Amino acid sequence: MLSRKGLIPDDYLLTRLAEDVLQPKFKAKAGKPRFVAKNGVCNVAHTNIREQGRFLQDVFTTLVDLKWLHTLVIFTMSFLCSWLLFGMIWWLVAFAHGDLDQRGDGDDFVPCVTDIHSFSSAFLFSIEVQVTIGFGGRMVTEECVSAIIILIVQNIVGLVINAIMLGCIFMKTAQANRRAETLIFSKHAVISVRNNALCFMVRIGDLRKSMIISATVRMQVVRRTTTEEGEVVPLDQIDIHMDNPVGTNGIFLVSPLIICHVIDKHSPLYGVSATDLQHDDIEVIVVLEGVVETTGITTQARTSYVSEEILWGQRFVPTVSEEDGMYAVDYSKFGNTVKVPTPCGSARTLDEAGGIARLKLDEGVTLRTSVRRRRGATVHVLEICNHARGGQDVLVCAD
Repeated sequence: MLSRKGLIPDDYLLTRLAEDVLQPKFKAKAGKPRFVAKNGVCNVAHTNIREQGRFLQDVFTTLVDLKWLHTLVIFTMSFLCSWLLFGMIWWLVAFAHGDLDQRGDGDDFVPCVTDIHSFSSAFLFSIEVQVTIGFGGRMVTEECVSAIIILIVQNIVGLVINAIMLGCIFMKTAQANRRAETLIFSKHAVISVRNNALCFMVRIGDLRKSMIISATVRMQVVRRTTTEEGEVVPLDQIDIHMDNPVGTNGIFLVSPLIICHVIDKHSPLYGVSATDLQHDDIEVIVVLEGVVETTGITTQARTSYVSEEILWGQRFVPTVSEEDGMYAVDYSKFGNTVKVPTPCGSARTLDEAGGIARLKLDEGVTLRTSVRRRRGATVHVLEICNHARGGQDVLVCAD
């Protein structure tokens, strides 16, 4: 999300390079589009909208949402059209009053606007009025009331155009998604054991020193589901609860944090095992929201993780260390993970077997794996470890 726009120094690009080198490569499943791209863009196309006039009812938001090229064209044309329109009006006023026929022969004739002899001079006077630039050669006299009224109207119209267009340019420059460019997510999500529970974890960070106030994190699982009545929901969005380091959804994002979701019986990932993860079409959306400290504008950063980007049996390496009496963050390790022994069964299977805590207490459990090659990729074969006391079998992944 950052490297594509070149907004961060080259040192930070090591984060992406390290992830690309150290993490396994996965090929996206054919025919399964993402709901949210890695850079946070929603992959949704709105078609067959019949009530297009609704966009014109909110002109300001429509202008802000336009591309920069279109905004600049509208910005330029709005001023040119207003200058030309009032230039034509000033020329008509001068023509109706007879100003164009007088050449300054010394008579007592008083024009409505001095020094207007053609449409070009009327156009220049229109620009001088609207942008409040007076060159001293042309001015409105007391001869014509209509000229005074037009002067007032053009000034009001000019102020309205300035307020709308300059406000639009400012809002496009200070959009909240610009601040989101320095909010980063780990390229991969991981599933491993934490505090005797199977957890889904992602890492988030902020590259700026100015903080995000009242930052909150939300997660949703998006997948195809079928209701009990047989209705197919192609994009069923299911909220999942996070067990953040501070205990609530609010986070203090002063250093990179690992956002953890405990896979319990209320989780939509409760029945997903390591094998199911590689076959099911699951997408986990992560949304980070907060208020920018320097501007007070609410910002939002988004990303998503499909099944191929969720690493089972790995956890993130630490990035924070203490150096010379202060804490230092090494962003080259931001997306790096290490392999740890993790049960390959789903959280439901583990609960039925007595839980991970019981597995750890058993002295007869050994973590064994065998590795073999297939089609150029490393495949970790699940070993069945006999439960020494209860006689049960436990599936464990250990790399």
